[in-house]
Amino acid sequence: MDASRVRELVREAYSAAAEAPEAGHAFPVGRAFAESLGYCGEWLQEIPDESVEAFSGVAGVSLNAAIPPGAAVLDLGCGAGLDSFISARRAGPGGRILGIDFSAAMLKRAVSAAKTARAASLLFCQADGERLPVKTGSIDVALVNGIFNLNPARGAIFAELARVVRRGGAVYAAELILRQPPPPAATANLTDWFA
Repeated sequence: MDASRVRELVREAYSAAAEAPEAGHAFPVGRAFAESLGYCGEWLQEIPDESVEAFSGVAGVSLNAAIPPGAAVLDLGCGAGLDSFISARRAGPGGRILGIDFSAAMLKRAVSAAKTARAASLLFCQADGERLPVKTGSIDVALVNGIFNLNPARGAIFAELARVVRRGGAVYAAELILRQPPPPAATANLTDWFA
């Protein structure tokens, strides 16, 4: 399948999760899923529902990353912003959090949630991971919660992360990994691109 077609299918699927998180999706979405990954219910209560309801990461990256006070944090593939909110809490009032996603529908939720919470340290923008609108060496900590297996341009994303994270900074990433090759019948197609 053509790489641009894969990208569009992924965008459509995640945008559908943003528009109707309660509907059935090819991947888990929402509060109960976030809690199953270790996100604290008490912290989730402090984040606006529009962010939590559409969460669809693969691990508690923002919980496990070392985020120092005042850090400049990049949340790449931020979706509806859950990890961005947690990063803002952990970085404190001097922190700056930039959430980037390629789905306008997900970003609409993230921006709305930030306005609801009056979270001045959060900024969200739409961009591709392989072309980040971020100054070289300006990020202390980058978080990536499950985008590498869904984007054929992995090498370019890694290069961009290396460019924007300052020397001595850190990248924390979580991803789904196959322990063995899938059975021959499980091949990607237009209806199940997770196969």
